[in-house]
Amino acid sequence: MNKILITGIAGFVGSRLATFFKEHDSSIQIIGIDNLSRRGSETNLHLLKQLGCTFVHGDIRSKEDIEELPKVDWVIDCAAIPTVTAGLLGGTRQMIDHNLTGTLNLLEKCRRDTSGFIILSTSRVYSIPALASLPLEEGDTRYQLSVDKGLVGCSSRGIDHNFSTQAPVSLYGATKLASETMALEYGEAFGFPVWINRCGVIAGAGQFGKIDQGIFSFWIYQWLLKKPLAYIGFGGTGKQVRDFFSPQDLAQLLLKQIKDPNRKVPKILNVGGGLDSSMSLFELSQFCREHLNHDIELGRVPETRSFDIPWYVTDNTLVSQYWGWQPMESKESLLQSIMEYARENKSIINNGF
Repeated sequence: MNKILITGIAGFVGSRLATFFKEHDSSIQIIGIDNLSRRGSETNLHLLKQLGCTFVHGDIRSKEDIEELPKVDWVIDCAAIPTVTAGLLGGTRQMIDHNLTGTLNLLEKCRRDTSGFIILSTSRVYSIPALASLPLEEGDTRYQLSVDKGLVGCSSRGIDHNFSTQAPVSLYGATKLASETMALEYGEAFGFPVWINRCGVIAGAGQFGKIDQGIFSFWIYQWLLKKPLAYIGFGGTGKQVRDFFSPQDLAQLLLKQIKDPNRKVPKILNVGGGLDSSMSLFELSQFCREHLNHDIELGRVPETRSFDIPWYVTDNTLVSQYWGWQPMESKESLLQSIMEYARENKSIINNGF
């Protein structure tokens, strides 16, 4: 029987992972820890109780809180301040403590318990200047990669794990990259399995959605409520591209990794929606017009911020080759589920989630 600790379990991703695990393997016991600092996370506590999860109101930044947790077989680190703007306008130390010190506390627990460790890392570990310098062509609705020869870590399939991680990657990206390195070192030094999944955008129904995190949900919610939206950067065209996938698809991979901890495959993998599940903001606006049956006035801010990137698509080649994994839910299905959730919970999202 696998006993799994999920950090940040009351968040969107953590709660959805817990749900998937319980629905697909009744032998799994789940313990979750969350400090409930994210507004709205408390709304998932009822779900966790229904699932039979053990919830601990605690903080991974506190060594004492982690030491009091029971022994587990696996730790899945979902707790983070996951936005590239974190720490830029204050709270820098808080962000670093959440994203790096908290991970180190968890690795110490894995060392003591010989628990396996899975970190949900991010595509934001990749070099911002390198991504900004990709050879792109401007199409009618999106930027497109124009060439793929001679670009290390980049092809027509997207960005793979060999792409440059040279600074700057943002303060957020730096904390996750450092956490990756420490996880690999701890696993090697103390003999426990480690998997690192560099995730693209994760999206789906129930995500609270903010301008700097959960952009697909945020965009749909704002459109539904007829609230202001703006294309920021890259001439204000909205042609910047990201890919996205569901936490349920991510959970399928994590279960494979938990059940086969000693598989001789790369420890670091890029995991995301891939080219088929990529979309520009311009295209997302088209989707909203078609399915919400109204238009809104879109603002345009031509100036590009230093941490913004024009194009990122996940290359899933390695994870498909070594784990037989690929995202199953289409981008249209995901967007529809977000839209349905928004319609059914209009009063909740109108209060700022």
